[in-house]
Amino acid sequence: MSNERSTPASSQIRPWAALWSMVLGFFMILVDTTIVSVANPSIMQGLETTMTATLWATSAYLLAYAVPLLITGRLGDRFGPRRLYLIGLVVFTLASLACGMAPNIEVLIGARVAQGLGAAMLTPQTMAVITRIFAPRERGSAMAIWGVTAGVATLVGPILGGFLIDAGGWEWIFFVNIPVGVIAFVLALKYVPKLPTSAHRFDWLGVALSGIGMLLLVFGIQEGESYDWGTIAGPITVPMLIVAGVVLLTLFVLWQWKQKGEPLIPLRVFRDRNFSVGTAAIVTVGFAVTAQSLPMMFYFQLVLGLTPTESALMLAPMAVLSIALARPVGLFIDRGEPRRVATLGMALVGVGLAMYLVLMRPDASIWLLLVASAVLGLGNAFMWGPLASITTFGLAPELAGAGSGVYNTSRQVGAVLGSAAITVLMAALLTVQFGVKAATMGEMGSGKVGALPAPLREGFSTAMAHSLILPLAVIGLGIVVSLLFGKRPVKSDTGPVRVNP
Repeated sequence: MSNERSTPASSQIRPWAALWSMVLGFFMILVDTTIVSVANPSIMQGLETTMTATLWATSAYLLAYAVPLLITGRLGDRFGPRRLYLIGLVVFTLASLACGMAPNIEVLIGARVAQGLGAAMLTPQTMAVITRIFAPRERGSAMAIWGVTAGVATLVGPILGGFLIDAGGWEWIFFVNIPVGVIAFVLALKYVPKLPTSAHRFDWLGVALSGIGMLLLVFGIQEGESYDWGTIAGPITVPMLIVAGVVLLTLFVLWQWKQKGEPLIPLRVFRDRNFSVGTAAIVTVGFAVTAQSLPMMFYFQLVLGLTPTESALMLAPMAVLSIALARPVGLFIDRGEPRRVATLGMALVGVGLAMYLVLMRPDASIWLLLVASAVLGLGNAFMWGPLASITTFGLAPELAGAGSGVYNTSRQVGAVLGSAAITVLMAALLTVQFGVKAATMGEMGSGKVGALPAPLREGFSTAMAHSLILPLAVIGLGIVVSLLFGKRPVKSDTGPVRVNP
């Protein structure tokens, strides 16, 4: 084992200062998983592109975020989580500048890919550092903050995006990251400790199999409607891409199981029952949370005629309750048993989605929609922190980076599939309602965001509401999975780490 040099100022880690320093950067990159959802109509109009192409700005980010997470978790173990965190922050911030200056949808999608790569370098380091520097019985509160950051960021994204779009245009949802990134960099440089590192060999075949497999699968799912689920080019068809993606991902799993070297995913992390259950559950959470925001935002703006800011404020109760309950829920899971709390949270999310499914009509009551948002907020507060805490509690220090990479990859894989699948479902349901492809929907209004003609609103709202059946079904699966959690261990051998003086 080798060590990064410790900071000369002190040999004692300040866990809470380190946590809050990382939370700022982590919050920023997660906001970008959903902030584009409220901007989609404005981007579609501003860059004169189609709905499908616009939604690729979200899926490209999520895909570039998800694929490298396994390897970046290991890179953090090898070169130090602090170093990888800072590099990722710089890449993300510069890519945000490129996003805001994009002259067309192709450049925007490319810049979003770069953003995703920066986010992938940063994310696993946050969870790995928490696992390594906090004592076991403080880790619940720390993970609650990490978890609620993940949850609240996905909720705050549309709200913040709404204000920025109305104030300065869609470009500012990216420009705002630049000062935040600079501040986060300075704080991390000061407070995030340099921790011991360990040598790793990297499973490049595993990286290739997982990355190409995910790319083929997501591209096939999301673009299938555009090609009528038929031929893309020459003999290549959409079903062939999807099957090839599934085959490569299956080979990836078999390779991880068979190889005798150091796998990308050390399968021994799954010997921990709660880690296995939590990893499966977070896939469903990532899927449902990402999928729900897209139809909601199109409904608020194109059916109810709300501005981006007004649309974003429709989710304000969700964000406020998630933030307000973060500390009480964190204290509870430190002192109590969190496994059923996560189940309760997912159940409340399901109730909130069911309410939206019923309420999303052209003449919907704004107040009832706000109540549904509040129910989702309760669910998020009780879901994210407890789920992260019980999943990672028993990880040994040498598995912190790999375990964090697996957990975060699972969340992002769910988000990627959720984004791709909801795009396909929305397009298909719009086709059923109107008999035209979703790509032409931008031509069906008067050219202004929020201005669908009255005769189209009933069919459009029905399509958006029925789209929510998908995330509702997936979160239902997550509820069933969470029932398999065992009791959290009485104590853990993963005590806090101290750097060498």
